[in-house]
Amino acid sequence: MIPSDSGNAGGPSQSGSSPSKSQSQGPGTVPAQAADPLAALLAEYRPLKGVPDELLDGNGVVRPVWKGFLDQIAAMPREELDLACARGSQYLRDAGVFFRHYGPDSEEEREWPLAHLPLLIEQSEWDGIAAGLIERADLLERIMADLYGPNQLVADGLLPADLLTSNPEWLRPMVGVAPRSGHHLHMLAFDIGRGPEGHWWVLGDRAQAPSGAGFALETRMAAARSFPGQVTQANVARLAGFFRGFRDALLALRAEEDSRVAILTPGPLNDTYFEHAYIARYLGFLLVQGEDLVVRDGRLMVHTVGGLKPISVLWRRLDSAWLDPLELNEDSQIGTPGILSALRAGQLTMVNAPGSGVLETRALMAFIPAIARRLLGRELNLPNIATWWCGSASARDYVKANASRMTIDRALSTSLPFDHSPEAVIGGKRADGEPFDPGMIEQEAGALAAQQIVSLSTAPALDDGRLVARPFSMRVILARTSQGWQVMPGGFARVGHSDASADISVQRGGSVCDIWVVGSQPTPDDTLLAGATGARPSLPQLAALPTRAADNLFWLGRYSERVEQKIRLQRAYHLRLAETGRDDLPLVQYLGQYLAGQGVDATQPLPPGLMADLDAAMGSAGRIRDRFSTDGWNALTDLRRTAANQAPRLKPGHDAARALSVLLRKISGFSGLVHENMYHATGWRFLSLGRAIERAWSTASMLVGFTQPDTPHGTYEIAIEAGDAVMTHRMRFSAAFTRETVLDLLLLDENYPRSVLAQLDDILGHLDWLEKLTHDLSGKPTPIRAEVMKLRTELATTPAEQITPARLVEISNATAAFSGLLADTYLR
Repeated sequence: MIPSDSGNAGGPSQSGSSPSKSQSQGPGTVPAQAADPLAALLAEYRPLKGVPDELLDGNGVVRPVWKGFLDQIAAMPREELDLACARGSQYLRDAGVFFRHYGPDSEEEREWPLAHLPLLIEQSEWDGIAAGLIERADLLERIMADLYGPNQLVADGLLPADLLTSNPEWLRPMVGVAPRSGHHLHMLAFDIGRGPEGHWWVLGDRAQAPSGAGFALETRMAAARSFPGQVTQANVARLAGFFRGFRDALLALRAEEDSRVAILTPGPLNDTYFEHAYIARYLGFLLVQGEDLVVRDGRLMVHTVGGLKPISVLWRRLDSAWLDPLELNEDSQIGTPGILSALRAGQLTMVNAPGSGVLETRALMAFIPAIARRLLGRELNLPNIATWWCGSASARDYVKANASRMTIDRALSTSLPFDHSPEAVIGGKRADGEPFDPGMIEQEAGALAAQQIVSLSTAPALDDGRLVARPFSMRVILARTSQGWQVMPGGFARVGHSDASADISVQRGGSVCDIWVVGSQPTPDDTLLAGATGARPSLPQLAALPTRAADNLFWLGRYSERVEQKIRLQRAYHLRLAETGRDDLPLVQYLGQYLAGQGVDATQPLPPGLMADLDAAMGSAGRIRDRFSTDGWNALTDLRRTAANQAPRLKPGHDAARALSVLLRKISGFSGLVHENMYHATGWRFLSLGRAIERAWSTASMLVGFTQPDTPHGTYEIAIEAGDAVMTHRMRFSAAFTRETVLDLLLLDENYPRSVLAQLDDILGHLDWLEKLTHDLSGKPTPIRAEVMKLRTELATTPAEQITPARLVEISNATAAFSGLLADTYLR
C-alpha cells in the first residue's frame, strides 16, 4: 500500500500515519435506471479489495465521468467493439510505433502495447494533479540549482554529502555552470498513482531525458481511431497546444535566428528511438547523433551537406554520462567531445541540463519532504511514496523491522517502485528467489533505499471483450514554456496485465492506454499549426541535413535499387527454369554463375544475399525515421514481411518467379512512393543520387557480363528483360536482339530512363542543385562532377558498335567510383 508521506531525513515520516485499507468492494452494481447493455458490460467487473477503483465508487456505482462513454461502449455489439479495438492497433502498426524490448538474452522491436480502453479523469481532478506536479517541478528546479550551485542543502544537513558525492549522476564538471536559459529543467515526466485512500502519489521523477511525450501523442491517435465519436462527445482535452507551446519555447531559446534546435538521440538501438524520430518529425527539429556534432570556438555545430551549422538549443535524449568523452565517460562513443565547454561558454541551452539525472535517484525521495518544508514552507500537495535511505541508523532499524511491507533496492537506482533489480528485496523476499539475509541492510547501509510496497488503484481494461479491473500508473509530462510550466492534458497510463501492481511495466508485459481529461464544455479545435499572433514564419533551412542522414538516404537509394535489380535477375533465372525444367542448360547455368558473383545463390527462390540487401535497406531507413514518411516505411516493411513469409514455402521455377514478381511490384511501389512524394530538397537529392549511381553501375556491370562474345544464346534477351525494356526494344528495333541494340538502348539512349546515360544526366542534375545550395561559386567542377561529365561526354559521342568489351569494363569501373567521389565531396 502507499503510505501518507515519504521519509524525513532518511527515516520514516513523522507528519502522518500510514493509511488503512478501505473496505472491500464487491461486484460492480448499476443504478436501476441504467440500460441493460451497461448492466451486462459490468456484470463480471470485480474491483480489487483494499484499493479505490476509477470506474466505480465505494458503493459500486459508475462514476459520472465514465457514464456517457460506457453507455456507448455497452451499446456496441461485440464484433463492432472488436473492430474498434483493431482499428487502434492497426493504426500503431501502420505508423510503425514500437519500443525496444530488452530480454535476458536478446533484444527486439515490439509493437506499442495498446490497452484500448482509455482512462477517463474529470478536468477538476486533473487540475489538482497538474497544480501539484507544477509545485514539484518548481521544487526540483530549486534543488537542481542548489546541487550545482551553493550546495546549501548539504550544508544545512538536509541532504547527506556522501549520498551526493557517491552518485554517478551528480556531475562535478557541471558545478558552477549557470544555464544560459536561466533554468536547468525544461521538460519533466512524473509517474504517479492513486493509493488506498484515494490520494495521488508520485512514484518516480524523470528529469534525465524524460520519455513519453511522443508515445502519448501516438496513443491518443490510436484511441481516436478506435473511438472517434466518443473523443468529441466526451469533451476530451487536446494535446496539440502542449506541443506547440514547447516547440515555440525552444525556438525562442535560440541564440541566433539562423541557429538550429536539435534533438540528440543515442541512435536506433535505443529503446525509445521511435519517439525521438517521431517528435523530431512532428515538431520540425533536427534529429542528430553525437557523431553529427562538433564544438568549434565554444559553439556547438552540426555537420551538414552545406557545411557546419550552429546549434544553440539541444534537446537531449541521451543520458548525461555519455555526452562528453573528454569530461565525463571517456568510453562514450555516442557523445560529442567538448560539448560541456559549449555550455560553459554560454553558447548552448541543453534540455535538460547535464546532471539532472541526480533528481531521479530513489534515495533522494527520502529527503524531498524535509526539503519542501524548508524551501516552500509547507508540505507538498502531491508527495512521493514513503522512502528510507539506509545510510541512517534509525532508518535501517525501521526498515529491518518492517521489511515485509517494503521493497529494498539500490539507493542510487532510478527504477520505479514496481520495477526492480534481480537482487532487490520485495516484501521480505529476494526477487531472484534467493533467501533474504536481513544482515545485508546493515552491511550495505548507504547503498540501499527502501520504499513501502505500492498497491495501486485500478481502472477498467478490456480482456477478451470483458471488462476487468487492473492496476495502473500514469505518466504525466510537463514542459517549460514562456508562460511557465505547462502540463500535458493527458499522457498515457501503464496498465497491468494481471492483478499485481508489479506487472504494469511495459518491459514486463504491461500495456498502455490513453488518458482522457474530460471537461464540461466542448473542446475547441487546436492543432500544432496554430501559432502565436504575429509570429514570423521560419525560412526553410534546406542545407541543414546532417551528413549522417544524407549518407543513410544515399545508401537507402542504393540498396533499394540493388534489391530491385537482383529481383529482376533472380526472376529471369526462375522463369528459364520454369520454361525448361532443367538447371543444366548453358543459359541457366551462366545466369546462376553471374548471380553468384553478386552474392546471390540463384538456386534458392529468395536467397540470403537478396534478403541481406533488403535488410540493409531497412537498416538505412530505420536510421532516418525522422526524414522518412510513414507510408514509405510501411511499404518497405511490407516488402520485407512479404519476402520473409514467402521464403520458406517457395519452390524453384514457376512458384519462385511468381513470388519474385510480387516483390518486384512492391519494391517498385516503394521507390515510386518515396521518389514521387518526398519533398525535393537535400534529402531527396541524396536518395536519388544513390538510386542513380547504383542503377548506372549495376546496368553497366550487367552489360559487361551479358554482352561478352562467348556468352550463351539468350543472354541479350535477359539483359533487356532485366532492364525492363522488352517493349521498348521491340518498338525501336525491328531486328532480333543483338549486342549493338542492347548497348544502344541500355547504355547510350538518354531517353530510356534505366540507361546508363540517363542516370548520368540525373546525377548531374542533382549535383547542380547541391552546388547551388552549398554556394560553390568557384566555377571549378568538383571531382565527382568532372568524372560524371567526362563519362557522359564519351558515351554521348560513341556509337554502340565502338564499345568494346574492354571499354565496357572501364565504364563499369568509372560508375563504381562515383560513390566514393560523392562521399569525399559532401559526406566526409
